[in-house]
Amino acid sequence: MNARTPTAASTATLDTTEVLRQVSAQWDDDIVGQLSDYIAIPAKSPMFDADWAQHGFIETVVRNAFEWVQAQQVPGLSVEIIRLEGRTPVLFFEMAASQGNTETIAARADTVRASGQTVLTYGHLDKQPEFAGWRSDLGPWKPVYTEGKLYGRGGADDGYALYAAIAAIQALTAQQAAHPRIVGLIETCEESGSYDLGAYIDLLKPRLGDVGLVMCLDSGAGNYDQLWLTNSLRGMASGVLKVEVLTEGVHSGDASGLVPSSFRILRHLLDRLEDSATGRLLPANFHCEIPADRWAQAKATAAILGNEVYKRFPWAHTDCGGEVQSMLPTTTDPLQALINRTWSPTLSVTGVEGVPELQNAGNVLRPYTAFKLSLRLPPLVDAAQAVAGLKTLLEDNAPYQAKVTFDRAAGATGWNAPSSAPWFEQAANAASQNCFGAPCGYIGQGGTIPLMNMLSTGFPKAQMMVCGVLGPKSNAHGPNEFLHVPYAKKLTAAVAQVLAAAAWV
Repeated sequence: MNARTPTAASTATLDTTEVLRQVSAQWDDDIVGQLSDYIAIPAKSPMFDADWAQHGFIETVVRNAFEWVQAQQVPGLSVEIIRLEGRTPVLFFEMAASQGNTETIAARADTVRASGQTVLTYGHLDKQPEFAGWRSDLGPWKPVYTEGKLYGRGGADDGYALYAAIAAIQALTAQQAAHPRIVGLIETCEESGSYDLGAYIDLLKPRLGDVGLVMCLDSGAGNYDQLWLTNSLRGMASGVLKVEVLTEGVHSGDASGLVPSSFRILRHLLDRLEDSATGRLLPANFHCEIPADRWAQAKATAAILGNEVYKRFPWAHTDCGGEVQSMLPTTTDPLQALINRTWSPTLSVTGVEGVPELQNAGNVLRPYTAFKLSLRLPPLVDAAQAVAGLKTLLEDNAPYQAKVTFDRAAGATGWNAPSSAPWFEQAANAASQNCFGAPCGYIGQGGTIPLMNMLSTGFPKAQMMVCGVLGPKSNAHGPNEFLHVPYAKKLTAAVAQVLAAAAWV
């Protein structure tokens, strides 16, 4: 969508106050209940449930979403479940374009033409696993709605997306507002790296049409006070590093000092990758130059958020002689904090094997230690090359000729947003002002959404509206995940306003 830049009159026929009122009522009366039912279903992504097809949880959430969309009976809206043999299903919906009521058409006739392009909205219904540490009154499959927050796994990441997209369409339809053709793609493999999605995009590409705007509703927010657009996503390289020193465990008093500890060897290997004192990754090819526009946006965001950039996390505390001290972040400079979590490569250990639980830990020198490594990559670093380099770095020249393997390796390249067209930048800012009373903010996200690279490659001229409800302390993937419902209402209204603006460009 790169024709003329719309003026403020672009959404003059859309009563955004009424849109917010309508979507808020729909969230209260229907969507919160729908999402509560969704949270109760353990529809874990295939990576975390190898028997997902037999268990039927993914099928249940897809079928429930399909039936809900059908029940809305929106004129011009069709929905279907699409399946490929051996793959997770997707939900696909299509809404025909509308030039609005006769008053809108007449007002526009001499200024701009209706867009012939398509808006693609995206979300997913699969979930991360349970994780430990939930509050005693909460649980991953136990929906709890209190003080504007809907707790439970998947509501914010990303079950809400379909319901928000349809509610936005309904708000436009209620006002007979102009909007472009809209299609929706809701997958069920995102938390496993979207390995099924490419096949569906290939299958559906003739039906997607000329996509001029992508609305990905699976991202985060810097605060709950304004619309936030994601301008970059880190990539990821992951795998399991395993060090084997024995074929079976041996009494530690007998073997230690002669048989090298598998943990020490593993730690030594990680020293090749990371400076353990600073956390900086050592290989130069895991770093990239940060574009000037991202620096400028990061500076603006740092000014908005200040120390909330790092205060948002549930830091551990220590009692030092009656004085409670909080764990410190890697930096307290807001700008550097933003850069660290968006453009700096970072290593995390997300799983351990070969280590017994404390109550079962005897005096035994263990035969092996395995770590699951998650390496976040800057947006412009190629993930396939990073995975290959990581395997070579860790496996070659093993200390003591220990058996070292880096297996189950996977990668996903990050994403850097294209430059915003004037019409889109103006529409997003107007939507933020109208729905939140504050200007639009831009922020990079440390997570990975493989879809964005797929869509950027498939639709290189499309504008990208990547946004979501994962604001401070929402804790996606972890314990006590919640959906901030007041923010979700305003985001839904903002989506409707941008859709209206996209009708005439």
